[in-house]
Amino acid sequence: MALAELGRFSKNEANILIGALEAQGIIAVAFDEGASIADGSQFFIPVRVMVDEDDLADARAIVADARTDPA
Repeated sequence: MALAELGRFSKNEANILIGALEAQGIIAVAFDEGASIADGSQFFIPVRVMVDEDDLADARAIVADARTDPA
């Protein structure tokens, strides 16, 4: 399993996206979620959402659908 970066998101967006991906059967993990928490800048550092490179195209489609869905 080789990981590929799906994108960089705010902490909340990343966690919502990971839940949406996992609901579709795509395993996703967050990198850098706790970065710089000691100095209070954790909200300024984007969280990288990583998926298996074999799932990257499907994951990108899910992100694209979510961004265009008016709901």
